[in-house]
This record gives sequence, structure tokens and C-alpha cells, in this order.
Amino acid sequence: MTSSPTGLRIGANCWNQYADWPTLLAAGNRAEALGYDTLWTWDHLYPVVGDSRGPMFEGWLTLAAWAATTKRIRMGLLVAANPYREPTLTAKMATTLDHISRGRAILGIGAGWFDEEAEGFGFEFGSGPPDRVRWLREALPVIRGMLDGTEPSNHGGRYRASGTRNLPAPIQPHLPLLIGGGGEAVMLKLVATFADMNNLGGDIETIRHKEAVLLAHCETVGRNPATIERTTSIGTVFIRDAAAEAERVGRAIFERNRAEPWRATYGTPEEVADKLAPFVELGYRHLIANFPAPYDEESMTRFATEVRPLLERG
Repeated sequence: MTSSPTGLRIGANCWNQYADWPTLLAAGNRAEALGYDTLWTWDHLYPVVGDSRGPMFEGWLTLAAWAATTKRIRMGLLVAANPYREPTLTAKMATTLDHISRGRAILGIGAGWFDEEAEGFGFEFGSGPPDRVRWLREALPVIRGMLDGTEPSNHGGRYRASGTRNLPAPIQPHLPLLIGGGGEAVMLKLVATFADMNNLGGDIETIRHKEAVLLAHCETVGRNPATIERTTSIGTVFIRDAAAEAERVGRAIFERNRAEPWRATYGTPEEVADKLAPFVELGYRHLIANFPAPYDEESMTRFATEVRPLLERG
């Protein structure tokens, strides 16, 4: 299946925390069977919603397994933490995923934020967010150059690269780069400069404001904003015939994740569609829903088969 002729796309972000492997693998395959356009998971090594002292599967290897067991759906991390790997390695991993998936990889990347995780695993995390954003700015030309086959070099900053070859090249002539983050001064300028896709989260007023900032950056750098695909993470979605029942199901799933409800929407298909319609009207026509383990099948199904058609009809 392909995305709707209206241009509306839907994605499933299947959390890799508090899961067992067969269920996580099956969730990705279910997303493809239901007609989702994209499939995502996190680049985290500790759970990030709820109790961090819990089980967590690694993201890149999860994507590789999904890539080998699906045929159509596109996939990526939402998003890779740049400080966890050298940018040269990140580009190589994305290229390998593109081959495993036969040309369906998306390289999602951001500056990184989870200090507890970075400290636990011994990653250099700088003195704070400004350091990490600078590192991302330095990494992006290296990554883009490797994906495009220009054998980039970089000397004198955080990273080193010396005419780095990336063979075999990605299957896709232009493997898409998604940048996640809404920092107005720098992150959205990086989106305007480098990204094929963005990713923002928050309520409609937040997204509307950041969209205006992004448009201003596009004008500054001479970028046609229509060449950036807008995506938004809409939070967790629980769908039933009554909102109260959807909330009961959702709270039980959050409890399984040792978490309080987080960015949750409960309701009927019509109620969920009404909440999301303003994002679509703004131009954020790639909606990515979060599904915590054990990946409620009814909510995944009804989002794809009932909410999506309501949004397409406007």
C-alpha cells in the first residue's frame, strides 16, 4: 500500500521500552499491514517515559529487524542522538539500513537530551544543550556528504573525517534526512539548511509558532520550504467507542510502562480526528502516533482505518 493520494501520511512510533522482542517485532509488521507509511522507534538505551530502570531494546538493531521482515513501510529513528556515535558511523549505519530495507531508510537525528542515559553509558555529552547543538551542526555536513558520496572531510572541531568513503552508496539517490527539534535560534535553522523532513511536538499553537520561525529561516538561507516534509509527533493515541473506555485502556498501558499518562489522547475516531485536523490544516500532513508496549492493536488499527479517512475527507 502507498500513502493516500491526498498526501496525508501516518506513522507509528512503537516504543522500544518495557517490551518483549516478539511483541515489538510484530508491532512493526502490523503497522505495515495496516497501511502506515512510516515506522519509528527511539534511540534510547534507558526507558524515557516513566521509570528509567526498566528494559529497553536498542533502536538501530530494531530497525534492521523490521527492515528484513517488511516490504513497503519506510522507517527510521525518532530520532538518533548525535553524540552517541561519530557522524561517519551514523551515515554508514543508515546506508546499511537502506540496503537491508531495499531503499526505505530515513535518517532521523537530533542533538540528544537524556543526561542520565549518556552518563550511564559513558557518552561525551558536553556542558549542556548548546554544546550538543553545535556538535550536530558540525556533524550534518559530514553525514549528508557521505550519503551523497562526496567523501567529506572535517578537521579542527568535535569530529574528524578524512575523505570518508561510503561504499556501497545508499540505494536511494537521496536518502532523506529528518531533523528533530524545535529550538528556534539554531535547530530550526539547521532544519532549513539541511533537512528533508522536520519533526515537532506540542500543541497546535506551539507548532504554529515554530512553523513561522522555520519559514523565516528558510527565507534567510534561500530554501524553498515546500521541499521540507512537515511531520509532527501527536503523542500516544488510544481509541475506543467511548472516551472513558479509551482512557481505561491507556492508563493500564502506561501503568505497564511504570509511567503516568504522557501526551495522551483518548477518544472515539471522530474525537481524535477533530483534535488532529488543525495540524493537517497547518500543513503538518505526516502524523506520527506513539504506541507504547504492548502496542494496543485496536488503537493502531482504528487510527489507520478510521481516523485517517476522516482527516483525508477534511
